[in-house]
This record gives sequence, C-alpha cells and structure tokens, in this order.
Amino acid sequence: MPSLTPKTIDGHTYYYARYCQRVGGKPKIVRQVYLGKLEDLITATQAARQLPQALETEVAAFADVTALFDIAQRLEVVPLLDSLLPPQRKQGLSIGQYLLLAAINRVVAPTSKLQFADWYRQTTLTNLLPADLAWLSSQNFWNHMNRVTAEHIAAFEKQMSQRLIERLHLDLRALVYDGTNFFTYINTRTPAELPQRGHNKQKRGDLRQVSLGLLVSTDFHVPLLHWVYAGNVADSVEFRSVTEELTTHYRELTKTCQHITLIFDKGNNSEDSFETLANSPFHFVGSLVPSQHKDLLAVPRRRFRALDNPRLGGVEVFRTQKKVFGRMHTVVVSFNPHLFEGQLQGLTLNLNKARRKLRGLQGKLRRWRKEKRKGQKPTREGVQNQIRSICSVQHLKSLLKSELHAARRGLELSFSTNQAALQRLCRVQLGKTLLFTDNADWSDEEIVLAYRSQYHIEEAFKQMKDPHFLRWSPLHHWTDQKIRVHAFYCVLALLLSSVLQREVWQQGEKLSLPRLLEELGHIRETLVIYPRQRGQHQARSARCLTRMTPLQQRLFSLLNLQRYAPGKR
Repeated sequence: MPSLTPKTIDGHTYYYARYCQRVGGKPKIVRQVYLGKLEDLITATQAARQLPQALETEVAAFADVTALFDIAQRLEVVPLLDSLLPPQRKQGLSIGQYLLLAAINRVVAPTSKLQFADWYRQTTLTNLLPADLAWLSSQNFWNHMNRVTAEHIAAFEKQMSQRLIERLHLDLRALVYDGTNFFTYINTRTPAELPQRGHNKQKRGDLRQVSLGLLVSTDFHVPLLHWVYAGNVADSVEFRSVTEELTTHYRELTKTCQHITLIFDKGNNSEDSFETLANSPFHFVGSLVPSQHKDLLAVPRRRFRALDNPRLGGVEVFRTQKKVFGRMHTVVVSFNPHLFEGQLQGLTLNLNKARRKLRGLQGKLRRWRKEKRKGQKPTREGVQNQIRSICSVQHLKSLLKSELHAARRGLELSFSTNQAALQRLCRVQLGKTLLFTDNADWSDEEIVLAYRSQYHIEEAFKQMKDPHFLRWSPLHHWTDQKIRVHAFYCVLALLLSSVLQREVWQQGEKLSLPRLLEELGHIRETLVIYPRQRGQHQARSARCLTRMTPLQQRLFSLLNLQRYAPGKR
C-alpha cells in the first residue's frame, strides 16, 4: 500500500505517494509518485467528483461491419484473394483488402466509389483495417481492380467453395440455380458487350441490362458459383454452358456429397440444356411449362392424393411417367390451394384493369363518332394494336373477347368475358405446378420440397435488388471488365451476409437478413471527446458502444463481438 509523504522544499510543502517493500529483509522505497501541493490535491479531488462536459462526439458503424469482417477473417478471404491476384504495390491496401471493403460496403451501406472513403471513415473499419483515405479514392480503387480478371475470379470461387463446404459443412444434396438481370444506365453507344437490351424482370426493357446466374446452397443461399452474361442471352441458352462448367466442378463437390441434385425453374428448359445435363453426373428437379403439357393439366383432381408432410398442408399431387426432352422422367403434378388463391387474385386484378382500359377505349371511340376532334382519326389497325397490348397479360387473350365494328363516322368496340374459359382455367390450370425429375426413387414429398427450395435463390435475388442492403444497382461502370468485378464483390457480399445469417439462425435467432442487418446497424461505437484541461497536451477521449436492446445484446453476445469492443482491441 502506498503512503502519503509530505516534503518541504524552500518553505513549500509537496506531497508524494511512496511505495515501500522489503528488500533483503529491510524496508526500501521502490517507487515514488509526485502528487503536488495540497491545493493541487484538493482541486484534483473536486474535479474527479464532477463529470466533465463533453466537447464533441463521433459515431461510427460497429456491429454490422465488424460481424462481416470477422466472418471474412475466419474464412481467410483476403489471404486467399491475395494469393491468387497480382501482387500489390508496397504502399497501400492489397487488392484483396479493397475487394473485402467493397463487399462489406455493398452489404451495409451501398455507395458509389466517389463516396467510398467517406463511408469508410464513419465505420470501425478504420481500426480493423487501417487505410489512408487517399487510398480509397475512386481512381485508386479501380487502378487496383483493373488487374482482376475473370480467371482470377473463377479460381477464387473454386477454392472458396471447397473451403465453405469443408468448414461450414454445407448441405450439398440439393443446389439451386437461377438467373436474373439488372438494368443499367449505360449509353447505347458505349462499346460494352455484357449490357444489352432484353426482357427485363424489373419492367425496364428500355434500358440495357446485365444478367447474373447464381448457384447457391439450400442451406441459407450461400453462393458457390456465379456467372455474368449478356443481357440479351436467354436463361435457357446460358444454362447449357452452366451445366458444362458445373460438371468440371462436380469432382470437387462430391468429396463431401455423392448425390447432388440441381434445382431450377422452367425458364432454363431447352433440348440442348437437358442433353448436357443428362450426360453430367448431376440429378435434377425442374418444372414444365403448363401450356405445353395440357394432358397433365387435364388429369382430374379426384386422381390426386393429399401429402402427409406438415410443411405441405393442403397440397395434393398426381404422379406419373412421361417422356420429356427425349427421355422418360418422373412427373409430379402438384395442386397448392394457397397458390390457387394467389393466382386467382392476380388474375382478377388483371381482368379488372384490362376491362377498365377497354371501357376507356370504348369511350374514346364513341367521342370520335359523336364530336369533331382534332388530331388523327383512329384506324382499325391502331385500335387492334391497343387491344392486343391491353390483353397481352397472361391468360387475358383467351378470357376477353373483343369485336371491332365499322360504324358511322368511325369505329365501335364491344367486349365480353368468356366465363366458360375462366371456369375451365380455374378448374384445370390455376394452382398447379408441373414438376419432373430423374430421381425416380424420391417420394412425392421430397420432390415437391426440393423444388420449393428455390425460394433460397429468389430471396438472394430479392435482396440484391433491395434499395437498402446488399444492393447491386445502380451500376456505375461502363466496361465489361469493371462490370465483372462489380458482380464479383456483390456476390462476395452475398456470401458474407448469408454466412452471417446462417450463424445467427443456428444459435436460435430466426431473423430475416434485412432485420438482422438493421439490428446490428443500430449497435454503433461512440467516441466522446472532452476539452483539454490545464497541463494536458491533448484532449481526453473515451470510446463506448451505444445502448443496446435485449435483442441487440443477444446478437452481440452470440456473434462474440465483445472481442472487438472498445478497450479490447
């Protein structure tokens, strides 16, 4: 224990704290700390009792970026990238570090590379991955990214897929493949081959688009492989090359699973695709276009049987064998009452909308007949084109019957709903899905559940089009190489976030990915800066985390983020 010792020098009394220990059996002063005059001690005591007023605070993103960074550390993402990519310059970040920062940014706060440094400055990544802000300029970023090729990306995905399978023990019995597209604002005259006009799933057919194919696990849509292809290439055409490439990866995948089934929807169907798939080691579960198999739709419901699995409540199936794409396959026709209700509701909305438009067209033609109007008179061909456009939505062409007659001073339109066709559509087609597979030994329940696992990739694409988290768009790049790199770190972002959600679910917190990222985003780090006191060379500061809700505290604990908390680093 220290003792307080006064010492008088030149008539002034000063106080010291002295630490005394026995050395060689004799007491000896081993440490002495100067405390100052009595007045100094009193002032210090009073100041300690008063909470100093903070000068300013700085708030930085903590839990969301830290959790993603921690996953990348455990998967050794950066070392793997740097081992495959060209060596970086001695000064600055490595290419792997740039890609990791870009992926984390895409997950939590997607921004352009012009705002990249500003985002980084407001996160705790400044401590986890220190970098000079000048290194994060858009020019520096793309100077490094220009060295990344499609071969580098493919090599990384091959090794990372194997690492994910080994370390996370992903379930590979069923893998889901699908493609989507993202519209861009790339000028028509820009000489890039990937952005092309095609059928856009976001209804932006006026813009050039880029397509993305993904192979994900049914175990939390963890991406294993991705393909970037031109926006005017049909999914079924691209799927053939996908199956060829997957065959080369099959040997690596089968080290942990001998029976792998690919799951895909009817948009990928083609003779060539199934010829390639039939010669591959993969099994499959797919779906058929209903209008191409009317004999299956015509099977009466009395021949269907109800499934026993509680996850398939109300679902009925009919099982048979049929020759499809040149080979005999097991076919399961399923009827889902929930799907029926949803399709009927959508059909009713489309019918009502089309009727309103047709009534509006009727009124327009009527006014032309009765009144003298300026402008070009409606022609039969022009009106028929409008009718075709109104009835272009699925099923409406067969349900709405219209007639266009010549009348005095113009044209007259009449239309009606074919009730018999509507009733037949409800009875024969709505609510049904035609599934087929080469897994002849699978039960009806296994086939239906396998096909339903497509929601994993649908959820991934939905998330990549979300305006808040994990966003792909907008695409601010104008060359094919930059577009491929952009796609790569977007898929890397999906990988990190999917693994994060998987870990949280495995520990009992059943949260959607947006909710998880939102909750983690609320856990922030605060730097409190106090005014500089007399005798201090610099202002004092203290770091702490924001107050957490019970859910945030559980997430903080189960992700073991206390390792990165202020005072632990």
